[in-house]
Amino acid sequence: MDITIVAQQMIIMLLFILLGFYFFKKEKLSELSSRHISGLVVNVCNPAALLCSAFDEGPKVSTEQLLTALIVTLFVYAILLLAGVLMPKIMGSSKEDGYIYHFLTVYGNVGFLGIPLISAVLGSGALIYVSINVLVFNVLFYTTGTAIIRKKAGAKSQSVVKDIFSRLINVGTVSAILTVIFYLGDFAVPAFITDAASYAGRTTTLLSMLVLGVALGQMSLKELFGHPKDYLFIALRLLALPILCTLVLRQFVTDPLILGSTVLLISVPCANLPLMCSKEYGLKTDVLARTIVLATVLSVITIPIVTMFM
Repeated sequence: MDITIVAQQMIIMLLFILLGFYFFKKEKLSELSSRHISGLVVNVCNPAALLCSAFDEGPKVSTEQLLTALIVTLFVYAILLLAGVLMPKIMGSSKEDGYIYHFLTVYGNVGFLGIPLISAVLGSGALIYVSINVLVFNVLFYTTGTAIIRKKAGAKSQSVVKDIFSRLINVGTVSAILTVIFYLGDFAVPAFITDAASYAGRTTTLLSMLVLGVALGQMSLKELFGHPKDYLFIALRLLALPILCTLVLRQFVTDPLILGSTVLLISVPCANLPLMCSKEYGLKTDVLARTIVLATVLSVITIPIVTMFM
C-alpha cells in the first residue's frame, strides 16, 4: 500500500472535516442538519457504496478469499476484545467507567469512516471485505456491547433476546448481507440501479466528513485537546495496537486486498454507535464523545503511520 496515497486521502478527508467545521461556525450547517445528513449517510450512502462493490463488473474474489477474510476479521475482533479488557486497566479507569475504554477500543468506525476510506485507498472492489467486517461488528455490538450498556444502566427487559434480534435487523446488517448475496450470486442488475447506487455511494466521503466537522465545531479547543490522558489512549489504540496487529497479520495473510482492508479498518478511530446507545440508556458520555472526535482528527496522522508497517 502506497503511504502517499493513504496520506493524500486522509488530507482530503481532513479538508472536508474543516469544511464542515467552517460551515458550522458560519451557521451554514447546524446540529439538526448534521443529524439529517448523518441519517442519509447511514441509511442511503453507505449501503449504496457497499452494494456498488457487489455490482462491480471487475474481477470477483473467490469464496475461499471471502472465507479467509471472515477468519481474519474474527481473529482481529478477538484481539480487540482482549485489548478491550486490558485497556481500562492500562488507562487506570475506575471499575464504574471501564466500559468507556472498552467501547473506544473494540468498536472502530468501520462504516461511517471505514467505507469511504477503503473505497478511496483500495477501490470499490475491496468493499466486499468491509461488508464482512460490518456484519461481525453489528453482531458483536448488538449482543455483547448492548449487554454491557444494559448492565451499567441497570436496565431490565422481559424480552432481551427479542430486543437484541430487533436491533440486529438494521440498515448496516441488511446492506452487508445483501452485498455478500449479490456478490456471490453475480446477478444481472439493471443499469439504472447500479448507476443510482454509484451516484449515492460517491457522496459518502464528503457527507461523512461534513458531519464530523460539525461535531468538531461543537467543542471548544480546550475541551478537545486539553486532556493528556486522551493522547495516551490514542497512541495505544490508533498506533501501537494496529501496528502490532499488522506485523502479525502480514506473516500469514498474503492477499494484498484482505491485508490492506483489514489494516485500515483496525486503524480507524472509534465508532459513534456506542456513544449513541450510551446516551439512549442515560449513561455519561462526555469522555466517549470527546475521545471519538479527537481520535478522528488525529487519525489523519495515525493511519498513514500504521500503513508504513505493512
